[in-house]
Amino acid sequence: MTRVSREFGNTMQKEAASAVSADVIFASSRFPNYKIGANNQVVDAKEDPKVLTMKEVVARETALLLEQQKRLSVRDLASKFEKGLAVAAKLSEEARLREAASLEKHVLLKKLRDALESLKGRVAGRNKDDVEEAIAMVEALAIQLTQREGQLLQEKTEVKKLANFLKQASEDAKKLVDEERAHARAEIESARAAVQRVEEALQEQEQISRASGKQDLEELMKEVQEARRIKMLHQPSKVMDMEHELHALRIQLAEKSKHSLLLQKELARSKRMEKNISHIYELDGAETLGSYLRIKPCSDIAPELSECSIQWYRISSETSKKELISGASKSVYAPEPFDVGRILQVEIIYDGQLIVLTTAGAIDPAAGLGNYVEALVRKHDVEFNVVVSQMNGADHPSESIHVLHVGKMRMKLCKGKTTIVKEYYSSSMQLCGVRGGGNAAAQALFWQAKKGFSVVLAFESERERNAAIMLARRFAFDCNIMLAGPDGGSSIGTK
Repeated sequence: MTRVSREFGNTMQKEAASAVSADVIFASSRFPNYKIGANNQVVDAKEDPKVLTMKEVVARETALLLEQQKRLSVRDLASKFEKGLAVAAKLSEEARLREAASLEKHVLLKKLRDALESLKGRVAGRNKDDVEEAIAMVEALAIQLTQREGQLLQEKTEVKKLANFLKQASEDAKKLVDEERAHARAEIESARAAVQRVEEALQEQEQISRASGKQDLEELMKEVQEARRIKMLHQPSKVMDMEHELHALRIQLAEKSKHSLLLQKELARSKRMEKNISHIYELDGAETLGSYLRIKPCSDIAPELSECSIQWYRISSETSKKELISGASKSVYAPEPFDVGRILQVEIIYDGQLIVLTTAGAIDPAAGLGNYVEALVRKHDVEFNVVVSQMNGADHPSESIHVLHVGKMRMKLCKGKTTIVKEYYSSSMQLCGVRGGGNAAAQALFWQAKKGFSVVLAFESERERNAAIMLARRFAFDCNIMLAGPDGGSSIGTK
């Protein structure tokens, strides 16, 4: 029996390989390394542990993608998906090449088995046993190759699924990137428009502030100039000079007024003498608010005024309307604020004979009284020191100081902390100057707080008395109350 040596087997294997390799393309230049394991199973030789399988590579890449998905931006995520898609395509190409290589292996194993079958009929003995062992090895290898092909098909299916998933994810990522880019562009345009609006508003505000700044500067300059003027006017030396000048002017005005009054009286006396009219009485005193008028006899044959009937009237200088002044039946009368701008007339009746005396002109206002009252109007409550000379028509013996409060809603008379009377402005309240009372009439007023209670109050000066009357009437008028004396401005007739 011819013994087939190991070299002969190798030679036959090379010849068979060269015989069947003419129409086959191999993926590699060497035959794969196989080993016979337990139960005659063919197992692969252990490869380099650093080389990972395709399934492990895919799993690792997928895990890395899922892990980084939360912290990647949309652009980076799209880039990663594109890289994964490229890797999947590469893996698919490798699977295709492995499939082709597997097909080549099947063809090679089939040809090898056919060659061994043909060789089996030619040899005998131990060589035949070796050939049969080789045929069994080839069949086991074919089975192992079939199993490996099944695994490759499964991996190929998984790779296709992963490639489709990565492709869809890449498309979604691109779509999301496009949407985010469009949204970002819209936001940028909106931000630009908002910035432009803000810039326009700032420019407009700057223009307005410049214009208002110029206006404020002009107003400030005017205020500074006015303040300088007021400061110059209020310098002590200039104020003293102005006060002295005003005082001198007032003295000159009073002297001229008296001189004019004397001239008017002399003129009236001369006219009466021309008409042969007896002149036994005349009015004496300044015809201004704050003074008093007195009936003065100017003839020896003039009867006593106590034996005569006297009545004072006020006449409008415009309409000549004659108004009786209730209670003014004395020889002395002190004009009050109602008399300013009107002519005063007094009728004297004695033994059936009527004598009429009239002021030369209308009663003039007191100098500076209007400004003084305007300053007091700004206060909520104004206090005046007074002395009660009469209460309910009877003389009041006490000469202690009282305080008269003139407020915007009411009047109040107090003595220390004790309130004597306190009343709101009403139609039953009366207030006027005292009609009679001698030389002190210009400093006294009559006040009926309510029905059954009236007082006569004496002030420190004529100015205080007239200011209290004007102020109370001003506040009462604001409350729709006309505050007057007992006559109430009743009309008697015409002149």
